[in-house]
Amino acid sequence: MGLRDDLTADIAEAFDTDLADAVTSFAGTRVIGLGPRDPVTETRPEITETYTGRGVFGSFEINVVDGVDILRTDTKVTALQAEVTDTPKIDDTINGMKVISVGADPAKATHSIQLRKV
Repeated sequence: MGLRDDLTADIAEAFDTDLADAVTSFAGTRVIGLGPRDPVTETRPEITETYTGRGVFGSFEINVVDGVDILRTDTKVTALQAEVTDTPKIDDTINGMKVISVGADPAKATHSIQLRKV
């Protein structure tokens, strides 16, 4: 087993035990295009993809909040990459909040996702 596998197993175990009460399941959606035009309403419905995962929802440390890129009201999610069914992308929606940024730890075991209420 490599470092990433070890980290993933350790974090998954922590999600199931020590952090179980702090871990929240989430659903993400991404608009991937527009469907065919409806001749009655003259609109084109959005076509979306959905993905799921679980993570720890929290806030950003006060020393990184700058009021521009990171707001005091933004939410930080730490999610295990192996448990997210698709990589979140900017402008996706997770649990009703807009994805502002997505990062990964150096071992690529977790996603660090910044969410903002819309």
